[in-house]
Order: sequence, then structure tokens, then C-alpha cells
Amino acid sequence: MKKVAKKAAEEAVEHPVGKSAKRTAKKTGTGKKTTGAGAADRATGAGSGTAEKAATGAAKKTGTGKKTAKPESHLAMVRRARRINRELAEVYPYAHPELDFRNPFELLVATVLSAQTTDLRVNQTSPALFAAYPTPEDMAAAVPEELEEIIRPTGFFRAKSRSLIGLSASLRDNFGGEVPGRLADLVTLPGVGRKTANVVLGNAFGVPGITVDTHFGRLVRRWKWTEQEDPEKVEADVAAIFPKSEWTMLSHRVVFHGRRICHSRKPACGACPIAPLCPSYGEGETDPEKARKLLKYEMGGYPGQRLSPPPNYPGSPAPPLGAG
Repeated sequence: MKKVAKKAAEEAVEHPVGKSAKRTAKKTGTGKKTTGAGAADRATGAGSGTAEKAATGAAKKTGTGKKTAKPESHLAMVRRARRINRELAEVYPYAHPELDFRNPFELLVATVLSAQTTDLRVNQTSPALFAAYPTPEDMAAAVPEELEEIIRPTGFFRAKSRSLIGLSASLRDNFGGEVPGRLADLVTLPGVGRKTANVVLGNAFGVPGITVDTHFGRLVRRWKWTEQEDPEKVEADVAAIFPKSEWTMLSHRVVFHGRRICHSRKPACGACPIAPLCPSYGEGETDPEKARKLLKYEMGGYPGQRLSPPPNYPGSPAPPLGAG
């Protein structure tokens, strides 16, 4: 019996997403393709206790009074990470950049404005901004005080105003008034780093990129994909796990999950559809009913971040500035 138990424990560690996880996926519906509002419904109902039972069972098998299981191998981590990505793709088939934009310039400006504020606040501010300054040439010639007044709701408006005027002047003078489609060129623009460049490349030009914002970094560390804190090192570690074709959508899915379910201070573990795959299960609320009350945006029945979301988004559009 000891040999059988030891072998089972080793298999559980080496293959954390094996048969038990597949059975869990079948019970919770995560093994089926879902689209639109159905995906939100499935994620909301995922806290029926399956995830909690799976994690509780694992805890009992590796109780504190017994030998701890051997560390997860790199290969097992990669398999688990890819399984998480596939599960998130089914939960969020509508994942998208949550900044409103109509062209590369608008996305670039919106991404710069999104620093230290929410995408919602940027989306509520940008209509007036782009009505006043629709092109790089217009924004480069802006009176700083007038531009500052428009973007004031996004915070740090003086520094952001300098960046917007500077990057617009650079686009006008160095790139013929067009946003370049290369990382090396984008990062030369004032206020533009790798994160902003990858957002623009992935969503305006179709060039794969991993966007490491606070949500992305927090979740990939929570899932043990990396231990790095530096965004560039996080990007490199995660890029090594997934094929390049997955990078942009992976970024959206992880950020979506971080904003809706896997929150920073109190993750909704009991309502999480990937709980059986998460090594940090239990950091948040595990009671299914209490966890469901923590869900945000469309998962909790509330509007998302965009005033103009994609047609397949199952939630409600966000209200304009001053509408409540």
C-alpha cells in the first residue's frame, strides 16, 4: 500500500493536469467549447465546489504530517501552463484589448494614458481627446494647458501631456506621421516602453507580443510560470513556454482573468474555472457563494471597460464620462 500511495503522489506531481483534472473539467464543463455569454455563465458557475473539492483532496493526500511531494518539473509546469491557456481560451473566447481605438495612433495614445489609471477612465476621456487632436500633427501642435485639461481625469496629466506631445512630434518628424510597426522604432517614442509597444504591435499590426502589466505579472507568478519581478524577464520566461502565435491572445486572457476573477487582494478561488490547475489555490475566498460575489465585469453582471466593445462581448458597454 505504501508503494502504491507513493507512486500516486509522484504521478500527481509529475502530471498535475492528468486524469483527475480531466474528470474535473468534464464535470464543470471546461472541456467543452463555449462562446459569448455562455462562457461567462460557465465561469460564474465554476464555483460549484468542484475546484474546492479537488484542492481539498490534494491537500489531504499531501498532509503536513507526511513527506512533501517532489517539486514540479519544468516539463510538467509547461504542460500545466498550456492547459491553463486552453482553459482560459474557452472561458474568454471574446478576450480583447480593453482600450477603445480606431487606428494605431489612437491605440498608442490610449495605452500611454492608461498608466496609473483604469482602461475605463481612458475610454471615457479619449472621445473628447481625439475629437480635438485626431492626428499626430494635431497633437504635436497642441497647447499643453489645453491638452492637460482634457486628459486630467486620467491622472498624472502634466507628464502624460508631455509624452503625448513628444511622441506625436516624433511621429510627425521621424515617421511621416504614421505609427511604426517595429518594436525598435516604437520604444524610441517618448513615454513608450516595451509594454506599450507590445500592445500596439499585437493589436494594431498583428505582430505577436506579450504584454506584461501588473495583472499579467501577478498571475503568472501566482501560477508559478516564473519567479521574476522585472517585466522584461517575466516576458522572456513566459515567451519560452508558449508558441509565438499565442502571445497576444494569451496576454488578453490572463489580464481578463486577473481583472474578473483572480484579483490581487482577494481572488475568487471558489468561482475559478482553472482552480484545479492553480498551485496557489486557497489564497483567496474558497467558498463558492462568497467567491461569486467577488466576480467583476461581465462575470458579475456589470459593464466592462470599453464604451465600444467588440460585437461578441457578452457584457454591457461602459457608460460615458459623467454618466454615473
